[in-house]
Amino acid sequence: MSADLDALRDAIEAAGLVMRGAFRPGEGDAVPALPDGRAAETLVLIGNAGSRMWAEFECSPEFAAGEDRLDRWSRRVIGQLALRFRAAPLYPFGGPPWLPFLRWAARAESLHSSPLGLSIHPRYGLWHAYRGALIFAESLEVPECRAETSPCDECWDQPCLDACPVGALTRSGYDVAACAAHVASPAGCSCLMQGCLARRACPAGREFRYVPAQAEFHMRAFVKARRCERRTTSSEPA
Repeated sequence: MSADLDALRDAIEAAGLVMRGAFRPGEGDAVPALPDGRAAETLVLIGNAGSRMWAEFECSPEFAAGEDRLDRWSRRVIGQLALRFRAAPLYPFGGPPWLPFLRWAARAESLHSSPLGLSIHPRYGLWHAYRGALIFAESLEVPECRAETSPCDECWDQPCLDACPVGALTRSGYDVAACAAHVASPAGCSCLMQGCLARRACPAGREFRYVPAQAEFHMRAFVKARRCERRTTSSEPA
């Protein structure tokens, strides 16, 4: 099937995902070549917003068991889209090396940095992520990336900065170790089971807030990753 952005958008949404913009890559975008060596002429970003993806993932065979369940689901679903639309898939996981998805996101849609350091979207707030991308040999008609103001510009109180119980998220930076230790402790049960309190305090995109099961899935993955990092670091020679 030849590429058509409207048909592609419909197929992405049917899979529980969202088309997160598109652009024509330039030399400075660090977009890999296609498998046959040709340069990519169009890149389409695919992500999730809210919990529509979660409903699809929960019903999938990948959800039942195994490591990296969401990544494996993303590879299957986006890989099928790639085959259907004659594209090559790319993913933000599986590195190193890591592909510059946030750089691509800034090219594809209006995205801003929040006081928490997380990327905030004018519509989705903090409740979104990127699951993959498709690159095409064809130069497709891509929608214009319209600049929109950040939701933070009109949020005078910025409650996100005062919501973290251990002060791990502030304007001065993100204390990952303090965050992970709190979430893994009994005192961090609310963050573990429902998602980061600072993230939940943000008023932008409230209708896209993750359901508790989705939030818990991501928080448990975060704590597990930190534990693995500590074990790896402690086993390295001084």
